[in-house]
Amino acid sequence: MSDTTQARDVMNKLVSLCKRRGFIFQSSEVYGGINGFWDYGPYGVTLRRAVERLWWQFMVEDREDVVGLDSTVICHPEVWRASGHLDQFSDQMTDCRVCKRRFRLDQLEADGVCPHCGTRDSLTEPREFNLMMKTFVGPVFDEEHAAYLRAETCQPIFVDFHLVRIAARGKLPFGIAQVGKAFRNEINPRFFTFRSREFSQMEMEFFCHESEAMQWYEYWRDQRWRFYTELLGFSEDSLRIQHHEKLAHYAKAALDIEFSFPFGWGEIEGVHHRGTWDLSRHEEFSGKEMKFFDPVRNERYFPTVVETSCGLDRICLALLCRGYAEDYAATKKEGKDQELRVVLRLPAAVAPVQTAILPLSRKLAEPARQLHQRLRKTFRTEYDEGGSIGKRYRRQDEIGTPYCVTVDFQTLEDGAVTVRDRDAMTQDRISMDQVRSFLLEKVPPR
Repeated sequence: MSDTTQARDVMNKLVSLCKRRGFIFQSSEVYGGINGFWDYGPYGVTLRRAVERLWWQFMVEDREDVVGLDSTVICHPEVWRASGHLDQFSDQMTDCRVCKRRFRLDQLEADGVCPHCGTRDSLTEPREFNLMMKTFVGPVFDEEHAAYLRAETCQPIFVDFHLVRIAARGKLPFGIAQVGKAFRNEINPRFFTFRSREFSQMEMEFFCHESEAMQWYEYWRDQRWRFYTELLGFSEDSLRIQHHEKLAHYAKAALDIEFSFPFGWGEIEGVHHRGTWDLSRHEEFSGKEMKFFDPVRNERYFPTVVETSCGLDRICLALLCRGYAEDYAATKKEGKDQELRVVLRLPAAVAPVQTAILPLSRKLAEPARQLHQRLRKTFRTEYDEGGSIGKRYRRQDEIGTPYCVTVDFQTLEDGAVTVRDRDAMTQDRISMDQVRSFLLEKVPPR
């Protein structure tokens, strides 16, 4: 099996699992779906919220120099004119005259050859296609009332810089963080949720003096690497840093943190030294003062911005890709000693269900539910009494539950339960009174 075929096979299995187990499925599927838009089911939304919560704690709550913001999806249209999105945020596109497909110019493997039908000399001359999603505000649908869904969450941070700084009594250096939806009219959404038309960004803009900017750039590069390796448990060989050779005219430095997806290396985070471009442009277009007066330096200046920007959907996809595995587990099925097991090895910190309570029989529901009620105050738990214990283990394996707690008839006599480890496949007999403390050594509280 070729690497391409194997990668496609893994992604097909993962997409199927995500739909079957309620992680992710295509939006409006009953109408045939809409390309580039995805809905997150019960387990998917819990995974997303856990990753977002972990990021927010790491970037905001555990620090004294970063505060939060939650801005609107639609801004004044001049915001996007000042940022350059209306004039420059576009892709060069070409159409195939034979198969009628449209492609980005940088996706062509060979000049003049259609990547879909293979026809030579069938491609049209490239033309610019703006990626902003347009809408209208008010009762009249004309250009005077045109507006745009935000293409990135950072621009409202720049626009609100002084309001946030004054309200939070912020002194440079300090940062403003935001989590929210962004929209891009992607011509060719692909690779499941990797490239979508609606997605969630987690961004932080750190404002500092120019003389300190490169030090902060390197600091945030290291912090963001630590987030992936230490908090999310990515192995270092599954990540890499790619420094930008070609920089935007206003940037001093930029890099991408990439993850090794089954379909190849893909960006999950960018760290950028944006210079003073954004604030200076918004001052120019709004006519409002955007400089900062620094009483320590006795100087008025545009703060330099160091940005960290990651895609929540891409991080979740990376966790799913990293966690998906197939192995063999013991079974009691007739004529079999083992059967194929599909398992999501998600980190306990972000697993949708951190521990599942499984009574061996419905007759044991009362003590099992009592244990469930105690544990759910600390962990994300699920109670499951339907089907054989083997089937229930498989269900929990497929949604990434790291620990299952089985209440059996022996529990009524000795007050102990069996705790099963998803990855080690070990089983420990533990007193019901000690289950919470046992799990706290292995599972971060929700």
